[in-house]
Amino acid sequence: MIYTLQEIAKHINAELHGDPDCEIRNVDTLENASTGEISFLSNNRYLHFLKSTKASAVILKAENLVDCPVHALVMENPYLGYANVARLLYPDTVIEPGIHVSANIHSVNIHPTVCIGPYVTVGSNTKIAANVYIGPGCIIGNDITIGEDTRLIANVVLCHGVEIGKRGILHPGVVIGADGFGIANDNGKWLKIPQIGSVKIGNDVEIGANTTVDRGALGNTIIDDGVKIDNQVQIGHNVYIGEHTAIAGCVGIAGSTKIGKRCMIGGAAGISGHIEIVDDVIIMAMTGVANSIKKPGVYASGVPAMDAKTWRKNIATYKHLYALNSRVIKLEKKSK
Repeated sequence: MIYTLQEIAKHINAELHGDPDCEIRNVDTLENASTGEISFLSNNRYLHFLKSTKASAVILKAENLVDCPVHALVMENPYLGYANVARLLYPDTVIEPGIHVSANIHSVNIHPTVCIGPYVTVGSNTKIAANVYIGPGCIIGNDITIGEDTRLIANVVLCHGVEIGKRGILHPGVVIGADGFGIANDNGKWLKIPQIGSVKIGNDVEIGANTTVDRGALGNTIIDDGVKIDNQVQIGHNVYIGEHTAIAGCVGIAGSTKIGKRCMIGGAAGISGHIEIVDDVIIMAMTGVANSIKKPGVYASGVPAMDAKTWRKNIATYKHLYALNSRVIKLEKKSK
């Protein structure tokens, strides 16, 4: 697709500085872009690339316009502008309705506009709405509902009773509705507890590759509207995730935890079970959350990387912190 800067400026609601007839066919980084391509500057760490960029145009804030040697589109949120330009230049592939001859279909409640790829299995009593795409190798169990315009890219597994809302995107290897980790100790042996709930996923949810969402033990695991989940995330049984929360890769969320709206959870964070995190919380990468978070804000734990020699010395000191703290308390008491 090719658009003029004037068309792009109108589409992303930006102020145009430069030739309105300049044609744009692609997006790329400030460092690598060339003629006919548009880039963006949303982080001043990359400001040095702006002055030498070969892009035809750059999306940026007004404060950076003076350093821009090419045409510019000025707006308050350049990253959002880039996202919308990318969506404009690279629209979703048009779905061609039809069911591949190798698919194994047991349900008759499938809209005629649905596309079902090779080696897909669809169980009984399953409802698939209009314009759904089910890619190669997906397994759709019994009693499942998939909303309009949802896309299952490839090798996605939906276990029985799962509900997926409209306009969802489930990337390769996603598993929704497998049993949660429910076991009880019987004199040293583990007894499996039946997981009789399911998973309910709202509208406009995107779930990254190889992420797993466990079914509820009692009641349902719920992912609310607009949630975005990265690759290789583990969500335990009966977790609730509020609207428009974003979760980065390799996060683990233990069972029965409630996470509020508009939260952001950094990569590899670990969140304990049976706690609550309120709306508008930011949890930084590698953070361990053991207790409820009751106030909005930014939370972090963990130690930044350092050279190994310093790390070993610090760990040696850390081992003696409790004894040192006890001595300080005793000295304080004596001094009073």
